Amino acid sequence: MGSAQNRALLLCFLILVFLLLSSGRVSRQSLPVFACDVGSNPALQNLEFCDTSLGIDMRVADLVKRLTLQEKIGFLVNRAGNVSRLGIPMYEWWSEALHGVSYVGPGTRFSKVVPGATSFPQVILTAASFNASLFEAIGRAVSTEARAMYNVGLAGLTFWSPNINIFRDPRWGRGQETPGEDPLLSSKYGSAYVRGLQQKDDGDPNGLKVAACCKHYTAYDVDNWKGIDRFHFNAMVSKQDLGDTFQPPFKSCVIDGNVASVMCSYNQVNGKPTCADPDLLAGVIRGEWKLNGYIVSDCDSIEVLYKSQRYTETPEEAAAKSILAGLDLNCGSFLGKHTAGAVEGGLLDEAAIDKAISNNFATLMRLGFFDGDPRKQLYGKLGPKDVCTTEHQELAREAARQGIVLLKNSPGSLPLSPTAFKSVAVIGPNANVTETMIGNYEGTPCKYTTPLQGLTASVATTYQPGCSNVVCSTAQLDDAKNIAASADATVLIVGADKSIEAEKLDRIDLRLPGQQQLLVTEVAKVSKGPVILVIMSGGCMDISFAKSDDRITSILWVGYPGEAGGAAIADVIFGYFNPSGRLPMTWYPQSFADMVPMTNIMMRPDLSNGYPGRTYRFYTGETVYSFGDGLSYSSFNYHLIQAPKLVFIPLEEGHNCHSSRCKSLEVSEQRCQNLGFDIQLRVKNMGRMSGSHTVFLFSTPPSIHNSPQKHLVGFEKVFLKAQTETQVRLKVDVCKDLSVVDESGNRKIALGQHVLHVGSLKSSLSLRI
Repeated sequence: MGSAQNRALLLCFLILVFLLLSSGRVSRQSLPVFACDVGSNPALQNLEFCDTSLGIDMRVADLVKRLTLQEKIGFLVNRAGNVSRLGIPMYEWWSEALHGVSYVGPGTRFSKVVPGATSFPQVILTAASFNASLFEAIGRAVSTEARAMYNVGLAGLTFWSPNINIFRDPRWGRGQETPGEDPLLSSKYGSAYVRGLQQKDDGDPNGLKVAACCKHYTAYDVDNWKGIDRFHFNAMVSKQDLGDTFQPPFKSCVIDGNVASVMCSYNQVNGKPTCADPDLLAGVIRGEWKLNGYIVSDCDSIEVLYKSQRYTETPEEAAAKSILAGLDLNCGSFLGKHTAGAVEGGLLDEAAIDKAISNNFATLMRLGFFDGDPRKQLYGKLGPKDVCTTEHQELAREAARQGIVLLKNSPGSLPLSPTAFKSVAVIGPNANVTETMIGNYEGTPCKYTTPLQGLTASVATTYQPGCSNVVCSTAQLDDAKNIAASADATVLIVGADKSIEAEKLDRIDLRLPGQQQLLVTEVAKVSKGPVILVIMSGGCMDISFAKSDDRITSILWVGYPGEAGGAAIADVIFGYFNPSGRLPMTWYPQSFADMVPMTNIMMRPDLSNGYPGRTYRFYTGETVYSFGDGLSYSSFNYHLIQAPKLVFIPLEEGHNCHSSRCKSLEVSEQRCQNLGFDIQLRVKNMGRMSGSHTVFLFSTPPSIHNSPQKHLVGFEKVFLKAQTETQVRLKVDVCKDLSVVDESGNRKIALGQHVLHVGSLKSSLSLRI
């Protein structure tokens, strides 16, 4: 071969390498970030912290003693500094995975290598499925995609999700991120999603696939309402409300989910910033609950407690108070700037810094970050092919289907027959949206199926938005009415988006925005066939007008249904899927928002001033729809097989309740051993369609200690073919499920008559000594 040919081949090769590099397929950035790269630096294998045969505590201790004070301070912030002499690269802690790998946070990005990730429904809709196995399955899918992206340098290993705050007030802009208003549902969601994210396939109980983070601790649910923002809000919470409403999801996340991190919130609780409260952090999370992981601040919240809340006089004092309270990591740069000054000023000793960074390093070691090249570890073969798989995208569609709630259905309305109905008018500002469907803390999805696209796949459609956007300052009625008057059926898709409810944006009004109600009412008047109203929103809407309007034959709430939302909506409307979702939050009338300040954080009603209380557990006012509401295309009958009438509580000799009448007993480990029972029932699908059904078990406790009107004890999702039945067993732990929290925040077993509710069935149970 001649020299000219050789030069030509060399030129072709160089061009090919250039194209590959420029496309991102071969580049230094496509490599994962990790420490202890003994392949590149054999000397590192002599360092104990790189020795995988040693225990994590020993490895962490070895690493910490090798660092200077300034190097240690570099590991207190999310953009953790590198120590090249020890083979430790810079690591970015901040990645998000609320309902799919997100581009929020600098730790994760998309590129030509991985252009998108599976975008599951926003959490509030997934929670409406009341399906704990689904919660965990989504977590597993998300963690697989996260690891795949980490292996090509596009993501971290620490994800600050899920958000398990209680959706206490319907106006909260971030309620969409949460599992709803019920502490049990939020607990079940949080612990299941965390297990899905974290649990490794090799069964290593201490290892982590990725590290989850339960946030925002605690009593955080005001972002920006009538000029009151989260940076200045002081949540005045009783010990009782803290104990039975706000803390249970976090406790479950740590104890049941074994979560690797908890994030403290911006707000103060009873006058103390949560990120500087030693009782809440070191006392409860680390002390009582035994967190195996790290505590991180919400972003810039240390700076907020100093500058906005003026909790300390100097930034050094703010740094010291936060670290001494139990904070390990600062999202932001504040601790990086002011911790050295705190040490020099005698406000903080180096041992406290050692303790904090030890928790951070231990988490990274559990993730394999200090075990060398991750591509040679358990998840090393994951890559772009494992993101946006057909299986994951179908799971996103299934999650949306399971969550969609049918709130109203007149006879002869849904499901529509795709053969009998030849044309459907599709109207509304959310009828052909893409980004709206995925809500906030989102990533770039694999693809979108809009509601219009989903419906058009089954029947011929005509489309008019009716409003230029959800604000709908002027409804465009004529064109919308024209297509509704000539179509066999009309589907109106209205609601909200991030311009109405979002982080930093709480609502004032619970009604449909702008002239959406006018659009719905006027179109319904002229429609030839059934009118299906679809509400796309995170929070509730006061749609009393539609509930009572006979011309509106069906109502669906679809949350923010994710990338496959349009397909899922069509699946339900055309009967390819039997709806089974139930509301995870109360739908209040506008009068609630007019009367009750969002900043009144009390859960229980106060009859002296007309305060109605909050959530189904305590609210005494009128509702538009209630927690747990939801219809099916089938009806389900219950038959109670087994339920106890009497449970005796063992009591040690000499207890004062032997000699005097007691209304409740302290929950104690000795007293509560093996103190439980089963509720057994038969559930039958009486309809002609197969479908899933959620069995709820509620309890109404004795009226002591300001106990709830009723509270959720358990739930079970079952699938039944048409005209078949199954047996359901619900386990009840007396101390955990039937206890109440007293006025001092202590959990008590309420003695006396409890009423257990399963659907329309009620069973009385007496707890006695």
